[in-house]
Amino acid sequence: MSDVPAKYEGLLRWAFGNTAALADELLALVLAGKKSATCSALWKYESEHWPMPQAGELSIVVDSAKRPRCIVETTGVEIKRFDEVDAEFAHDEGEGDQSHEHWRAVHEAFFRGEGRFSPDMMLVCERFRVVEKLPVPVEEAVS
Repeated sequence: MSDVPAKYEGLLRWAFGNTAALADELLALVLAGKKSATCSALWKYESEHWPMPQAGELSIVVDSAKRPRCIVETTGVEIKRFDEVDAEFAHDEGEGDQSHEHWRAVHEAFFRGEGRFSPDMMLVCERFRVVEKLPVPVEEAVS
């Protein structure tokens, strides 16, 4: 028995962030309807051999326990420099007070923590929409 509806079997699965706490925090923003964009360093896609997101693709977002929590559709992808990310995209990432200043500070710290930051680093900026929220099985939600 699959942990997702049959129509979603085989989709790419991924989590936000680089820690369990961040994965769950950002997922909660998505499920609350506050987060509809995300970004990652282009070098990460290249070094980890991640498939580049494409508009129209569906994927499964998992929580820190790797449980499927929602299906998202990529609605747009742009590759741009860190210092070219605008206030609208920062707002749509849904974090903190949703300001451009907060976005810059938090993302600079994140990328520095990953060992690589520069204002001209290239980012994969992805917009998405939630297609379907997936329930956490009751026995797992309680434990």
